[in-house]
Amino acid sequence: MSRVFLIVLVLTACVSCQIPLSRSELVTEKAEPAGPLRVLLFSGTGWYRHPEIPKINGWIAQFLRNSGVEVDISESGKDMKAEYLENYQVILFNNANALDKVLDEKERKAVEEWYTAGGGIVGLHALLVKQEGWPWMLDLGGCDFNSDSEFLRARVLVDPKALDHPTVRGQGSEFWYTADWTNHTKSVTGLEGVQVLLRVDESTYDPVRDYFKPRGGEPMGADHPVAWTRVYGGGRFFYTELGHNQASLDTKFGRQHLLEGILWAAGSR
Repeated sequence: MSRVFLIVLVLTACVSCQIPLSRSELVTEKAEPAGPLRVLLFSGTGWYRHPEIPKINGWIAQFLRNSGVEVDISESGKDMKAEYLENYQVILFNNANALDKVLDEKERKAVEEWYTAGGGIVGLHALLVKQEGWPWMLDLGGCDFNSDSEFLRARVLVDPKALDHPTVRGQGSEFWYTADWTNHTKSVTGLEGVQVLLRVDESTYDPVRDYFKPRGGEPMGADHPVAWTRVYGGGRFFYTELGHNQASLDTKFGRQHLLEGILWAAGSR
């Protein structure tokens, strides 16, 4: 029997025995394509309900679907079960305040465990309002609500360390923007895992609207973050004060800011 024939027999036997591929062959094997990013858009409220929440939900769902992101919308705590949450990479909270009044303890725990396992949370505007009843969310966000302004144009400053972050890239060191600006109970600057993206210059607008002036409303001063990321507690958190209404989001910058924030929270950026 010739040497060539013996080699052919050996190779044929190896194939029929399904000998595992070598490490180099495994590396070059084509992987199955990943599925689309899935977002759960949640807008249940336990305190003040922003009138444009339904309109914002519809706009976000259409915008994200046009961007290749799958979206489901809910206001029911029944959808915050572990077996449902495992289908999503991101929970997007649209003005979902006082969530201890919306989600029971088991549902809140499911969100916490999902996030700790690597989930991403995106919060719009009033997410960080009246969350003292959910200490975990209050700790994650880093602050709560004190007061806010009217819908006003103000100078926005990009943190020098964030100039190349995808959520703000291309805006330069400062720009002007119109929104409802929230005064929080404290600044998140310096908190573990926080990267401040944007601050608002309070000298360019009236930071406390008349309703809150006799009710303990206070400006935040020179350090007034309005958007930040946080890598903390096992997952990723992105917050922006935009989202009081559709007008604050439906601009060239607003669309970039929101989409890139979601992609960042999902670990795609």
